[in-house]
Amino acid sequence: MSSVSAIRISWACGMGPDQIPALQSVLGGALIGAGAAVLILFNGRVAGISGILGRVLHGDPGTGGWRIAFLSGLLLPALLLGPGVGGLQASWPLLATAGLLVGFGTRLGSGCTSGHGVCGIANLSPRSLAATGVFIGVAVLTVFLVRHGGRG
Repeated sequence: MSSVSAIRISWACGMGPDQIPALQSVLGGALIGAGAAVLILFNGRVAGISGILGRVLHGDPGTGGWRIAFLSGLLLPALLLGPGVGGLQASWPLLATAGLLVGFGTRLGSGCTSGHGVCGIANLSPRSLAATGVFIGVAVLTVFLVRHGGRG
């Protein structure tokens, strides 16, 4: 969602500029949930993005290219509308490194936040509950270390 679109929606809802990031988060979460629901309802597949991307990278786009279509649906809004109000807060090399680390983590954890956190928790999977708890715990620790530089 572009900054202008978010401002128009927030004004229509009676929200101030400081509430725009919250609105974007709610709308983004709703779209992720809707996308996961549509994929499982119409295709019988769990929306595990790392698995979908991994299969495409290994030459398996799925019957009718559904994996490519799903991934395109994730990327196109950001490419067309931009990264949102906050923009990107890091350099491209740092973002690329972070992406590679996330990819390594998804292999290590046998899934990603979309597969475990969105779909697995919705199915009350104990494995996904544990994995999501680890994801959140590591994210909290990372934010703490970044903001406080390792100082207590």
